[in-house]
Amino acid sequence: MPAIGSEIERFIQLLSKLPGLGPRSARRAALALLKKRDTLLEPLAEAMLAAARATRSCEICGNLDSTSPCAICSDSRRDSHVLCVVEDVADLWALERAGVFRGRYHVLGGALSALDGVTPEKLNIAGLAERVAQRGSGSGVDEVILAMNATVEGQTTAHYLMDVLTGVKVTRLAHGVPVGGELDYLDEGTLSAAFKARRAL
Repeated sequence: MPAIGSEIERFIQLLSKLPGLGPRSARRAALALLKKRDTLLEPLAEAMLAAARATRSCEICGNLDSTSPCAICSDSRRDSHVLCVVEDVADLWALERAGVFRGRYHVLGGALSALDGVTPEKLNIAGLAERVAQRGSGSGVDEVILAMNATVEGQTTAHYLMDVLTGVKVTRLAHGVPVGGELDYLDEGTLSAAFKARRAL
């Protein structure tokens, strides 16, 4: 393998940490970017720096945006009576891409996992319970949709939330979501069918 400078090697190593990129793919991506420094690499670097400085976590739902509250929480046209609970921001973005939901979201920040040491205290469950408890304000939540990934951890989290969320209608996505599947990788048709077939627990 030809010797390369430490700066380029570090660039490749950082790229290889991205999802879907191994060492070989990262090397090819780095080479493509370096060949187009003026038109691709430098604008990308500027955009990444701007995004790193501007991005913040929404104080209400946990979404990532350049403002807090985020654009979804600030949108008065969205139904504040229906709350969709997701594990991660990637799941929220997948549902928004599909355009199947016009309510509000709540990002847990993961799923319960005894093996990984993820306990209820490490997730944003307290914030969810607080949002649901504000039902008497007139703009409270009437329905909570559990849009958990169809994994063992996702289903464990859904069962735990069913016990926590009392006094409110709780539904979940239909089992059109494949077992072992993750929302971020599903097509819009599957997500739409799963939303339409949701049922009470």
